[in-house]
Amino acid sequence: MAQTLTTIAFDADDTLWHNERFFKLTQERFVELLAPHMDGDALMSRLLDAERRNIGHYGFGIKGFVLSMIETALEVTDNAVPGSVIAELIAAGQDMLQHPIDLLPHAVDALRAAQAVGPVLLITKGDLLDQERKIAQSGLGEVFDAIEIVSAKTPATYTRIFDTYDGAARSMMIGNSLASDVRPMLEAGGWGVHVPHDLLWDIEHAERPGDHPRFREITHLGELPDLLSKHG
Repeated sequence: MAQTLTTIAFDADDTLWHNERFFKLTQERFVELLAPHMDGDALMSRLLDAERRNIGHYGFGIKGFVLSMIETALEVTDNAVPGSVIAELIAAGQDMLQHPIDLLPHAVDALRAAQAVGPVLLITKGDLLDQERKIAQSGLGEVFDAIEIVSAKTPATYTRIFDTYDGAARSMMIGNSLASDVRPMLEAGGWGVHVPHDLLWDIEHAERPGDHPRFREITHLGELPDLLSKHG
């Protein structure tokens, strides 16, 4: 890595700032509202099924999540769900779209360490307006040499982005999702660094890449400067 690493990229949600906890809180309210119709575990399974089906239609983010909750509520009640429940779900989504940005520990120090290596990118997926809002409120926007808000993170996505610089082989992607941030980056020929978060959307679960030579894992962003110094 010492001879090749020139570009560092970060995921945003649950890598640089908290995000999933707001989804979990809304899911808890969803379970409460639909409790007369279905038990919590079964309801969450139905919601997850709806989210999987709808990613291709709505993409990733809060708006698709709210529409999936409404769809699930209609399904499990045979279209008898009260309008007041639908209104609460919409209001919950609007609250999520306004939640304050809370940076994760060591985020700023990690970004500074990355700047010493070379260009620093932000690569995130989700609703364009919501992601732009979070980036602006985070106060980190000017740190990045480029910001990419994409519909999905695939090997082709990473290849396209990093080809603008020195190529994926000379780049590193840092994030909390093995499925989105690490494994596709490794497939593109780059370095993938996993920073686990205690909350992870079920759809983002994936197997660890084992002994892949370009895979690294750190327990928190505070360990990134040391990782970079050892290899740079």
